[in-house]
Amino acid sequence: MRATLEAGYRKLRERLRRRLGSDALATEALHETWLRIGRMGDVGPVRRPESYLFRMALNVAADRRRAESRKLSAAEIETLRHMMDGALDPQRIAEARSEIAMLEDALNELTPRRKAIFLLARVNDMKHEDIAKRFGISARMVEKELLHALSHCSERLGRKVIRRFGPGAQKQS
Repeated sequence: MRATLEAGYRKLRERLRRRLGSDALATEALHETWLRIGRMGDVGPVRRPESYLFRMALNVAADRRRAESRKLSAAEIETLRHMMDGALDPQRIAEARSEIAMLEDALNELTPRRKAIFLLARVNDMKHEDIAKRFGISARMVEKELLHALSHCSERLGRKVIRRFGPGAQKQS
């Protein structure tokens, strides 16, 4: 196989370049194909070795593109870096801690069941049906309890509630 690749390298690279739209990607795919052939060992008789190598190189190129698509771009990295710079601002940290303390106070003012429903739904991301089973109530009652808890907490924190469940979901209240 290596001999076939070496003998038809230019023709195969040109064919890959046309198919992939990039000479650099075609060249990299062929180099990786050459390495893979060395790792494969004996593959036995191949009826159309040029087609086999072409398909192998296309698969290598597809693997490379998938791997590259998972990496962050330079702009994304820069955005994250700036977000992290802002996240470490002492004033923002103090404000966040104060807000968490206010939320804890608001939660402690709720009835034990309402507080538990709130925490299960919003912190543990439990489904309303599962919460209803746990407390022996209807899913509609879970929604009512959760709505009361959200209203109370939003009032204490001076925020608007955006409903994500029940009638009127996604509306500000």
